[in-house]
Amino acid sequence: MSARLPARRDEAPRPRAEQKARLEARIEQQRVDILVEASRFQEAGRPLDDGWQTLRRFKAPLYALGGVLLLRSARHPNSVLRVARRLVAGGLLLRRARRLLR
Repeated sequence: MSARLPARRDEAPRPRAEQKARLEARIEQQRVDILVEASRFQEAGRPLDDGWQTLRRFKAPLYALGGVLLLRSARHPNSVLRVARRLVAGGLLLRRARRLLR
């Protein structure tokens, strides 16, 4: 159903080379835009990548600490619950303090 509309009589048909040059320039501009956006994306994610690398650097000590905490919690479950409640209460207290200071 999409029939081609006839060219306007007052316009001369554009040469193929001119149309090709315009399309190539448009493609080149799109490539430049993609490179700029990729660079901005990498720059925006750099803090996350740095944090992840820091965690990976301390992977073995974190596993050891987790193992020690697991053994301690297996032997003394009440103390772990008490510490967890204190951590939650401290976190809530900090959040309220931040809201008050705003």
